[in-house]
Amino acid sequence: MTDDNGKRRQFVNDGLRREELTEARVAELTREYGDTGIMRIHTEAERDADRHTTLAAHPKNQDLWIFGYGSLMWNPAFHHSETRSARIFGYHRRFCLWTPLGRGTPERPGLTLGLQRGGSCHGLVLRIPWQQIDAETRIVWRREMLAGGYRPTWVRARCNGQVVRAITFVCNPEHHRFGGKVPLADAVHTIATAEGRLGRCRDYLHNLVLHLDDLGLADGQMHRLYKLVESHSGQV
Repeated sequence: MTDDNGKRRQFVNDGLRREELTEARVAELTREYGDTGIMRIHTEAERDADRHTTLAAHPKNQDLWIFGYGSLMWNPAFHHSETRSARIFGYHRRFCLWTPLGRGTPERPGLTLGLQRGGSCHGLVLRIPWQQIDAETRIVWRREMLAGGYRPTWVRARCNGQVVRAITFVCNPEHHRFGGKVPLADAVHTIATAEGRLGRCRDYLHNLVLHLDDLGLADGQMHRLYKLVESHSGQV
């Protein structure tokens, strides 16, 4: 992807790092936001119970695949041994989850991606060796299941002429931060203006579109949204 002068656009560094995905850091967030009503941070016991329930369907001594469709593609924060381009059917990506922390604030929440029913979605599958599944899925659950906005879901991902079974994180429509079909004008304004601890919403979309381009993956909806956000932001 290039700008009007033919110069290559660059990825924007993501603020989320593996070393921050610790229970100590989660405890800090719980103390900071636990009594404010902004977000209820799940306990380690809650996340582990959900993780073990999900992984119970995975055969022992077999590597595990995680399907990423957003920042998991360029900044997964968990260790993995292989990455493949992949596509799933029955879900599509959409900016549909309000966030008062990572890409926004309580006063001006941002929007982040989720999977909703219908269509298909290009992304990546990342392989976790079976010996590392327990340790690395702890990181994955702290990253994706911090506050219950998603539901871990098994999907069939097509990649390199094969089909692999993978876990992905689908929007939880019963969660209070679920936005459903956010009106386009609201989504454009929010993505163009919201900013939080992990950076700007528009940088998140910027990285997504560049990564789709680099992988040769066409996603017209995200590209059209990107152009609208650039226009709103006064960027060229």
